[in-house]
Amino acid sequence: MDSMPPMDLASFQPESMKAWLYSGTSGGLENNLKFNPSARAPPAPQGNEVLIRVLSAALNPVDYKFPELGLPARMLMTFPASPGMDFCGRVVATGPLAKHFKEDQLVHGCPARPVQFGSLGEYIVIGADRIGAVPENVSVDHAAAVSLAGLTAYQSLDGHVKAGEKVLINGASGGCGIFAVQIAKQLGCHVTTTCSTRNIELCLRMGADAVIDYTAHKDLVAELQKRNETFDCIVDNVGLPAALYYQCHHFLKEDGAFVQVGASSLTTFLGRMGWPSFLGGGQRKFVPVMTQMDHKKLVQLGEWVSEGKIQIQLDSVFEFHEAQKAFERLRSGRARGKIVVHVSDPHNQDMESFGIGL
Repeated sequence: MDSMPPMDLASFQPESMKAWLYSGTSGGLENNLKFNPSARAPPAPQGNEVLIRVLSAALNPVDYKFPELGLPARMLMTFPASPGMDFCGRVVATGPLAKHFKEDQLVHGCPARPVQFGSLGEYIVIGADRIGAVPENVSVDHAAAVSLAGLTAYQSLDGHVKAGEKVLINGASGGCGIFAVQIAKQLGCHVTTTCSTRNIELCLRMGADAVIDYTAHKDLVAELQKRNETFDCIVDNVGLPAALYYQCHHFLKEDGAFVQVGASSLTTFLGRMGWPSFLGGGQRKFVPVMTQMDHKKLVQLGEWVSEGKIQIQLDSVFEFHEAQKAFERLRSGRARGKIVVHVSDPHNQDMESFGIGL
């Protein structure tokens, strides 16, 4: 019997897929998510694009914060859309310029911003420069959790610190913070973190040299001033307390950078960028982080994870039918590490086996 010819990797194209979709965000994105077992699949990969079957997705605050901006999100996206950016999955088709990726190859990555066909859909199309091969000894869930938070943390430090310098990481127990602590240590820095009492052990385990418990010191700024220690860089993952930037000249070197990664609202970024120093604004360089996809850094992160130099801290793992619960956990602000959602069952079980009626 003749063997079947190999499938043309460029010709495979699913017509439909299972996906969580939203068209509005009133009352919160998670309250608008609807499961569709036969949603429209993304278009066939073109140029250097790769079509990937998502196995696991990892959530980030931007996954709900961006859609909930309202008009700005609607100007940049097409609806209905699937949320989620981080993923790990297997290659099923490639465009003509992405032939270096092979069928069934395990890859991870994320688009540069929220897109219509996000990682809470069974298939995603993405540029080859936005994905990397998963090292053999890295699990699917861990690979899914790396890209956005890892790259954001890496870029918050890259160019702002060098070996032997001191870094303060405000909010070190969340997705970006945990990566930032470990990456700063890989870069040879002395790392001080802030966190709540319950996360002290976690921060120390991730490599922090010193930890400031902000629940024990109600005035973090006063505590930093009292310690009489100066840092070469401050990475702020929280945006609080508000005075942290405006008073940082007391504990951040004159040529140091105050790097803003996360904040509770857009006004934090705008206020810190626009308020002049002579009117009480900050007196140190303010750097807002806009994460850029960087293939070289993505590969480096994968290598560090593979070598055990960076640990992946998973807060919780949800099955696909629990996507709304996963977002509720994310929004709670209580997550210690990454939140992962299983998208495609490796044994090809249908959705009825997951408890979702078709």
